[in-house]
Amino acid sequence: MLALTRKKGESLVINNNIEITVLEIRGDQIKIGISAPKNVPVYRKEVYLQIQKENEASLKVDGLEALKNLL
Repeated sequence: MLALTRKKGESLVINNNIEITVLEIRGDQIKIGISAPKNVPVYRKEVYLQIQKENEASLKVDGLEALKNLL
């Protein structure tokens, strides 16, 4: 993991097309802004993990059995 120090208003750039800017610092919370191309998905980690969990669960469902249940 790369750890960087940034102040309010400072940014970092990832892969030449994603910019992360520190917008506000209040106590132990930091508000960040992310500028990325529309084709680059950006998720909070807890949302991303939930999506992964649901995708894994859907792979475990027997597709043929699910179709039979629909009919």
